[in-house]
Amino acid sequence: MTTPMDTMPDTSQPTALRTSDWYRTATRWTQLTLAEDDPVRFDPEVWIDLFRRTRSNATCLSAGGYIAYYPSQVPLHYVSRFIGETDPFGTLVAGARSLGMHVMARVDPHAIHQDAADAHPEWIAVDKDGRPRRHWAYPDVWVTCAYGDYNSRFMPQVVEEITRNYDIDAIFANRWQGHGVCYCDSCRTRFKAESGHDLPLQPDANDPVWQAWAAWRRKVLTAVVAQWDDAVKAIRPHASFIPNMSGSSLMEFDLSVIQKHCPFLVVDHQGRRGVEVGWSAGRNGKRIRATFPDRPVQMITSIGPEEEYRWKDAVTSGEEIVLWINDGAAHGIHPWFTKFNGVVSDTRWVEPVADAFAVHAALEPVLAPMKPAAEIAVIDPSTTLRHWAPEKRHEAERHDLGFYHALVEARLPFELLSDQVMTAEALDRFKLLVLANVSCLSDAQCEVIRAYVGRGGSIVAAYETSLRTETGEKRPEFGLADVLGVTLQSGPRGIVKNSYVALNGRHPVNAGYDGAARVIGGTRLIHVAPAAGAEQPFLYVPDFPDLPMEEVYPREAPQGAAVVARETGAGGRSVYIPWNIGEIFWEVLAPDHSRLIGNAVRWALGQAPQVTVEGSGVVDLALREDASGLALTIVNLTNPMMLKGPVREVLPLGPQRVSIAVPPGRSVARAALLVAGRDVPAVPQDGRVVIEVPSIDRLEVVHLTWG
Repeated sequence: MTTPMDTMPDTSQPTALRTSDWYRTATRWTQLTLAEDDPVRFDPEVWIDLFRRTRSNATCLSAGGYIAYYPSQVPLHYVSRFIGETDPFGTLVAGARSLGMHVMARVDPHAIHQDAADAHPEWIAVDKDGRPRRHWAYPDVWVTCAYGDYNSRFMPQVVEEITRNYDIDAIFANRWQGHGVCYCDSCRTRFKAESGHDLPLQPDANDPVWQAWAAWRRKVLTAVVAQWDDAVKAIRPHASFIPNMSGSSLMEFDLSVIQKHCPFLVVDHQGRRGVEVGWSAGRNGKRIRATFPDRPVQMITSIGPEEEYRWKDAVTSGEEIVLWINDGAAHGIHPWFTKFNGVVSDTRWVEPVADAFAVHAALEPVLAPMKPAAEIAVIDPSTTLRHWAPEKRHEAERHDLGFYHALVEARLPFELLSDQVMTAEALDRFKLLVLANVSCLSDAQCEVIRAYVGRGGSIVAAYETSLRTETGEKRPEFGLADVLGVTLQSGPRGIVKNSYVALNGRHPVNAGYDGAARVIGGTRLIHVAPAAGAEQPFLYVPDFPDLPMEEVYPREAPQGAAVVARETGAGGRSVYIPWNIGEIFWEVLAPDHSRLIGNAVRWALGQAPQVTVEGSGVVDLALREDASGLALTIVNLTNPMMLKGPVREVLPLGPQRVSIAVPPGRSVARAALLVAGRDVPAVPQDGRVVIEVPSIDRLEVVHLTWG
């Protein structure tokens, strides 16, 4: 009989060995970011007890940078004026180590106080009008230049002092990457010498000068990672410097340097902001694995609402916290919660974090040894997104977000794969690649995809995929024209309003639209000519007015391929959608677009999906396996605030029927529901097994053990 969760082994307190692979047992993190007056207001023992209560086995603690919480001797390193004779950082380090925890010291180098600014004005960032930058939120201090001497000369001294004086495993840096273009004399001179250009005045993805600056920034920041890590390792060889990142930040670095210096990675996407879905947490883990599939990932979760208004010392709903932790953990991200301010004035977050961490601790022995096993990969378009300024990148990502949500709605497990690491070995793990709008691809990247299709792989692509080179220059023809089965006629054009696509004949890609002759189309359109033998399940309806109302009717019959579907000749299939279906689905969430994406992916797979889950509600699926078995995690996303939190409640799901293909030569020895803590029947059915899950509250894990 499967052991219930509350009696499974407690793996929360590993021995904190100072070995180079210490991070592998750092799987549940508590972060405490201190306020300056905490040394005289907070009780360290409260936090040491919280470490224990939440089963945390690692912690990240405020140490220095903007403010030091220890008696620093580095000149111009500002020490909290409330510290007196105490050492808050040292006290917390000792308390964590007494529990067998791993410890990472947090530094924040993004601002300096007046004395440092007076002594080193070159440390201050400068705006494009030549004015030193006061801090946008606290004008008493100054924003630092991340690309010059402050990060390359001053901060290494701080890093070395902390590493030398305290028993830590790593240094973690927050807000270390700078805040846009800095126009100080050093940046102007160095960028001019390297690129021949003056610094760009506006972010523009198509501007060669902006691209040159982005590449220069990438080079400088990559050097910072290497320099700080070398400084840490020179003192404690087992330790590392770990930079804070967002899910897309890996594109900003030389991957070989990250490979060498960062044994694990931290994603800073602390919660939902505005209109955002709970699966965003798991997407962060997939994005790191898209580049480094075997590297551990931790994701920072805030216990407060994560909105632009920055209520940093607030508490969000417990269900919101738990959803964020659960969905991240389902996709292999180790949970990490962060609390701003050491004084706990609102304790409503404690039980939800403790509950979610307890579930993680219980499931970890089964899930941790397993690897992702999805047969579908969505290409994460780093080459394309790299051209966009970070603050504009969300606009370019809408295509990918739309496809992501459609695949979640279709209940199809999938992974992400970065276009930076597309090799034959990486691609051949998957039966199908999805390219939502991978517009910028080099000839070499196109060739890797072409060879994959030549080996029998399938592909679903949309909009501008391969229409631009790696530098953003538009090609006269798609780089993957032969793979997509089309030639370019014209476009893209738009914004087109009141556009439609018409069903053309009967095809699995246009199934399920009974009663409809046409459905809404996109707003940005490309016109293509299909290759011989390709099918056209949808045709464009030629443009017609949307006003006056009396004029809203089509003048011409449908014409021109709006979807192209074909057998590739090598055993695979391809579907190409020459309009912005992902982007417009993310904006409008039209069910017809979700159905079209799901239909295209299922048809292109060419066989029944490895896993199907039938039942009510919206769920996020994660599939993992090893030699001993397979685990399907089902995260319940169904709640009244699915798109805009905080979640008030999660609506429990009724019965779910899970069907899983059994690999050739395998048999199922046992099927279990790990969260419910019991075995269930696995009914054989045509090379598959069917498991009935009676209900799901927050999540469930279906675990099959092979005979």
